Amino acid sequence: MEVWKNESLLLLLPLWILFAGLIKAKALSYDYTASIECLAQPHKPQYGGGIIKNPDLNGGLRGWSTFGNAKMENRELNGNKFMVARSRNQFYDSVSQKLYLEDNKLYTFSAWIQVTEGNAPVRAVFKTVTGFMHAGAIVAQSKCWSMLKGGLTVDASGPAELYFESHNTSVEIWVDSVSLQPFTQEEWKSHQVESIGKTKRRVRIRAIDAQGNPLAKSKISIEQKASGKPLGCATNKNILNNVAYQDWFTSRFTHTTFEDEMKWYSTEPTQGKEDYSVADSMMQLMKQHNILVRGHNIFWDDPKFQPNWVPSLQPKDLLTAANKRINSIMSKYKGQVIGWDVVNENLHFNFFESKLGPDASSTFYKMANGIDPSVTLFMNEYNTIEESGDPSSTPAKYLDKLKNAQTFLVADGNQMAIGLESHFSVPNLPYIRSSLDTLAATKLPIWLTEVDVKSNPNQAMYLEQVLREGHDHPGVAGIIIWSAWKPQGCYQMCLTDNNFKNLATGHVVDKLLKEWGIKTTLEGNTDANGYFEATLFHGEYEVKIIHPTATNSSLSKRFKVKPRHASEENMMLLQVQSLLNYSCFTTE
Repeated sequence: MEVWKNESLLLLLPLWILFAGLIKAKALSYDYTASIECLAQPHKPQYGGGIIKNPDLNGGLRGWSTFGNAKMENRELNGNKFMVARSRNQFYDSVSQKLYLEDNKLYTFSAWIQVTEGNAPVRAVFKTVTGFMHAGAIVAQSKCWSMLKGGLTVDASGPAELYFESHNTSVEIWVDSVSLQPFTQEEWKSHQVESIGKTKRRVRIRAIDAQGNPLAKSKISIEQKASGKPLGCATNKNILNNVAYQDWFTSRFTHTTFEDEMKWYSTEPTQGKEDYSVADSMMQLMKQHNILVRGHNIFWDDPKFQPNWVPSLQPKDLLTAANKRINSIMSKYKGQVIGWDVVNENLHFNFFESKLGPDASSTFYKMANGIDPSVTLFMNEYNTIEESGDPSSTPAKYLDKLKNAQTFLVADGNQMAIGLESHFSVPNLPYIRSSLDTLAATKLPIWLTEVDVKSNPNQAMYLEQVLREGHDHPGVAGIIIWSAWKPQGCYQMCLTDNNFKNLATGHVVDKLLKEWGIKTTLEGNTDANGYFEATLFHGEYEVKIIHPTATNSSLSKRFKVKPRHASEENMMLLQVQSLLNYSCFTTE
């Protein structure tokens, strides 16, 4: 557990505030807003269009041209001007604009899209000097406008061309309110500084004795017990009999996910013979160390990851087995997990839908909510923020599947949460952020549930980028790193060697745990009037005060630092008072 000396913090804090202030003064703020509703009129272009010429089409077709063999025209409807790509024969036939992109910039993109019939996926693409870059996609509808939000970086500076594509060539593509805003690396980081600043509050604690006299020059320590935005790590059964693994893990993390031990193929490898002994032992160990557990997973829609006896079941027998499975595991761990990945990867796979019908996943969410109405239910998926080129799991496709599940829950739709696996190769930071913006518009909790980065020379750097992007986004509620240790090697990324000495990735995690105040202790002394001030991240803390003249030699109490409401002061005022035989904790 890391101990920070208050004197050092006070020396460094003014320099950091000055540095952050200088960046903020020069930086263009980032716009985290996104619309997930289909609207009668599009919003105005973000950032005034950025570097896009004629972004709102009020200048006719100036700056725009055709891509492929589409016909292009300017139209007006209900006072709104927009452009249209019609007579499309190829999926890439559309409208375009030529630009110049720089390799040291991060670009956030948005546009409002409509099609003329039904609905159709539409993708924004940039043709660059090194190839085609997908910036984002939307399932566009007729008779209303949908916001496509995305982003990109390029590998080399040079000319580029923005265009739109849809494999449904029978529809016209309508485009309006286009924006492409470049940010420097420094500006991008300043957005994170600004965002994370909103997850802290200044706390002023006063220690007094039974008569109300200040306990001056008292030793004070403030230990974080639970983070408002957790950073946890997966684990597995190897931790049960390995003290070194236990010590390394439990000293760092407050949240975990069991890598395999709760999955159906682990708990019922033979039909009718359930075995929860390993998961039970792991759960008991986590409870001993006050580590919270995410349930993973009840069902996996990938046919390769079913118990061996499941694929051959007839639909009626599969439904019976599935009912038993969900009731068994959810009842057993009711009240012991903070959430469940109910159906894993049901955008890429459809094992249960192919056997039980198209609403199989949504039915499982309804069943889960009936068994435990209080627990959070996650839809866990990959490539929603990792790969802009994967058409199966774009933010728009994710939200369509999520909304379908919510309709089955009716009034309990807000029990759903968004699980993003986050298995990265090379992270596209603007695409990650814009996708999180879109998903955050649901107002549901977002967790990055299985974060890792493939082995490459920049693995540690990329891991830090991903963790910062996730942790500092206002819509993200928590993160789990997918680095459960195995002697033969982790799934994709380890944090330590087999002697539990940190690798470069482990050093990154330790640095961020300290920076974000997770499982840290702040120490200092009260002043002459019994006051002590600190800036703390949102979360739960325990304060301890020691004074030789106090009736109780040590005062101790927990308190929470919560987000500030608009009507509240940023400073939290707290009072700790010593009484004859006990201590109490009140708000001034």
